[in-house]
Amino acid sequence: MAKKDYYKILGVNKDAKADEIKKAYRKLARKHHPDVNPNDKVAEDKFKEVQEAYDILSDEKKRKTFDRFGYYHDNLDADSPFASGASGGAGSPGFDFSGFSWDSGSSSSSSGSSFRDIFSDLFGGGGSSGAGARPQPEPPRAMPKKGRDIEIPLALSFEEAFTGLTTNITVNRSEQCSRCNGAGDTGGPIVQCTTCKGTGQVMRSGGRLQFSQECTDCGGTGRRRTPCSLCNGKGTTPKTEQVKIKIPAGVDTGSRVRVPKKGHGGRLGAEPGDLFILTNVGKHPFLTRKGDNVYVTVPISVSEAALGSRIEVPTVEGKAQLKIPSGTESGQKFRLRERGFPSLRNPKLRGDQFVEVKITLPRIISEETKEVLRQFEKLNPENPRKVMGLE
Repeated sequence: MAKKDYYKILGVNKDAKADEIKKAYRKLARKHHPDVNPNDKVAEDKFKEVQEAYDILSDEKKRKTFDRFGYYHDNLDADSPFASGASGGAGSPGFDFSGFSWDSGSSSSSSGSSFRDIFSDLFGGGGSSGAGARPQPEPPRAMPKKGRDIEIPLALSFEEAFTGLTTNITVNRSEQCSRCNGAGDTGGPIVQCTTCKGTGQVMRSGGRLQFSQECTDCGGTGRRRTPCSLCNGKGTTPKTEQVKIKIPAGVDTGSRVRVPKKGHGGRLGAEPGDLFILTNVGKHPFLTRKGDNVYVTVPISVSEAALGSRIEVPTVEGKAQLKIPSGTESGQKFRLRERGFPSLRNPKLRGDQFVEVKITLPRIISEETKEVLRQFEKLNPENPRKVMGLE
């Protein structure tokens, strides 16, 4: 059996008083508790080691045995008449079992214990009654735990994402139980854990796999203190609340807006979690957003492209004037500075809007129009394919 220095584990001297041991245990248990260090195997092992050390040193009889032998086992007793026979080399205890009978349970010793009883207790096979029975583990006390965060999706129009929005939403959250102050119990008697039905294990599913996991409500002991009747042992009670939220200008689909301390309530005075609003921005009939910039495609006529013109183009704030210079080609792009979305990182900055023009032909061409085009062709005998080197 590997030796452990329980005093060193708790960071106290061997002559430490009970209050000093308890204070050191609470400090370390809070630091290494699994709820404070989720998915941290090192912290979990350290927490179990601290729990074990406190279990021994907080019990006067167990501590006395540990001080004498340098380690502790349930069947060691510093006051036992067998303790004097502990000489098994390298500091480990030895016992003389020659006076014990395996079958009859009788013994030449006055202790009345049998060889079978001792080995049953050593390896956990004994009954639950009698002086040699293994004590039931103490259910863990609840520790301060921050409340869980809440995420709520919110649909916004294109214009609302541009201007920002202040509104109220209904949030189903929880708050610390007012009766037990988040402990989950009010100090009543110890009973069987109803979550795991006393087994200390609960079933979890991961995809198609099922596996057992230590019950968090009882710490794997299968036993817990009588749950608080108001919160049913959860430490929190449900609450429906109207929460005022402010969506900043410039959010996009997938933006997360944090509302502090409006998540689920904490336990034993710990802070509540946060509320996160996940925005989903609707589409605009003409405009397309990419980052903070806005893009739009606008048709223009042949004469507007050839002669130049001023046209109206849609923007997120309404219509704006755009100058089309003469000789504009189809697909050419123009920039409207600072007509895009505000930046979330710096509200003083804005993106730009880019306008792409597409030259369109008239749907119905009269004979008169055709004649005009023929005259235009004669006056401008230009071959655009030749200019591009295609012919």
